[in-house]
Amino acid sequence: MNRIFSISIGLVSALLIGFFLLLIGSMIAEFYSESIVKTPEYSEILFAIKLSLWTATIASITAILVSLPVAYVFSRYSFWGKNIFDTILDLPIVLSPIAIGAMLLIFFNTSLGRQIERLFGPFVFEVRGIILAQFIVVVGLSIRLLKETFSGIDVEYENLARTLGCNQFQVFFRVVFPIALKGIIAAFLLVWGRAMGEFGATVTLAGATTMKTETVPVAIYLNFESVDISSAIIFISILIAVSMGVLFFVRKIDTYVG
Repeated sequence: MNRIFSISIGLVSALLIGFFLLLIGSMIAEFYSESIVKTPEYSEILFAIKLSLWTATIASITAILVSLPVAYVFSRYSFWGKNIFDTILDLPIVLSPIAIGAMLLIFFNTSLGRQIERLFGPFVFEVRGIILAQFIVVVGLSIRLLKETFSGIDVEYENLARTLGCNQFQVFFRVVFPIALKGIIAAFLLVWGRAMGEFGATVTLAGATTMKTETVPVAIYLNFESVDISSAIIFISILIAVSMGVLFFVRKIDTYVG
């Protein structure tokens, strides 16, 4: 029976890994097939990469900065409506990105939304919209990851620091933050990788304009739409490389930090 169990779980694992390798292999085979004749536009590729790196980095840093105090509050304090508010903050994790983008688009069509655009500049069909869409999509994930990080820190460390005369700010920045640093860096990398791959909310709010709001995922969509398979495969390969790099560093975070 033990042998059957071991074979079964090994077979399922091998099939799943094999399926992913098959997807990558089919993409490589398609790239080198004779049916692909269009030369990739390297200026477009560079633009999409730069825009994705820029917007994902800003959105991820902002998400982490906002999430730090929120996650700490939800991991340490009890208050009325905590479960309800926690559920609301988790919505971006499970809600369709297209629905998030549509909600943002509707919001900017209200009087308050138009006033915000007058103060900070336009968001709809602009790069600002990309950053905002990415931020809203990843902030729920950011809060969840940081909350788990803070929850894993023994509260006795904080209590001990308070008995030694530290105030709340000192306790957080001198005790909690250094202990949570690895988790914070890991959370940032995962959030950043998710922001790099964001498509639904971005294309709904900021549109899909070549050389303007063209992030890497948007470029994949545009190139498939124009039947430029070779360029689309290049963009897909970029996202795969970024994703694998992020996951690699997250797994090695204990080695590189501390």
